[in-house]
Amino acid sequence: MNAMDASYRHSRTSSRFALSAPLVACAVALGALTACVPQDKYNDLELAYRSQQQQLLRTQGDLDTCRANESRLRSQLAQAAGDLASLDALRKGQNVDVDKLLADYEDLLKKVGNMSGGPLPDELNKALLALAAMYPDLLQFDERRGMIRFAADFTFDPGSIGLKPSAIAALKALAPILNSSEAAPFEVVVVGHTDNVPIRKSAAQHPTNMHLSAHRAIAVRDALSKDGVAATRFLIAGYGEYRPIVANGPNGAAQNRRVDVYLMPYFVPTTMAVDSTPAAPATSVPVAAPKVVDDEPTK
Repeated sequence: MNAMDASYRHSRTSSRFALSAPLVACAVALGALTACVPQDKYNDLELAYRSQQQQLLRTQGDLDTCRANESRLRSQLAQAAGDLASLDALRKGQNVDVDKLLADYEDLLKKVGNMSGGPLPDELNKALLALAAMYPDLLQFDERRGMIRFAADFTFDPGSIGLKPSAIAALKALAPILNSSEAAPFEVVVVGHTDNVPIRKSAAQHPTNMHLSAHRAIAVRDALSKDGVAATRFLIAGYGEYRPIVANGPNGAAQNRRVDVYLMPYFVPTTMAVDSTPAAPATSVPVAAPKVVDDEPTK
């Protein structure tokens, strides 16, 4: 090997070492940064991940609701088509309003063909949108789901089922809308929710979040019933902290403290006459309170 070849090889070796050294340094620095991610950033990422999971669950729930509405409308369409076929054969000489049947049939066809719209009639939607606009801090109306949402922090006193004056006024305005002809075919489903912060003060009426959510739904039902909505139309539920719409933080989340009122087709058909006389307020059976500490968070 001559001196020129030896010099060339030494130059190549030095170049390779010069190029690889920064890459090794970058890898070491990246590993050090990865190993030192602050705990708060990790928590934020975890909360964001859980929030996305919850959004996926809500989307699936919305899809199930749309499918149920489609199935109901298609069933009504099939029944209307059968009635129309039977009555059309008896049209001559019969006192049958076939034109009305045809109009109802066309209306059902439009509903089935436009499943992207909301589940409630247009006039009822307009009335509920106007009500929500009157109480923007207290109410939200979701046309797509036929749902009125009461923000619990503006509806109730902290940790209680006592309705605030603005909530009482909003419920008085909601009652005649629910009693309208457009809303008559719908059941009133009232569902209470809380965040995940536990009740920390003993209370015989609502010692846990599950109790509090159900009792707040009952309080809304009682107010609407007092204002003339028939007791036969209500379905009451409470989910406590188990159906959050956003990730709860150390102090819970205001968005999760809410009462949702849905207008939905009757789950069980009834032939009972609707009694417009307000029913007596529902009462809750006292439940033994678990062992708790003294202070109580906002719910």
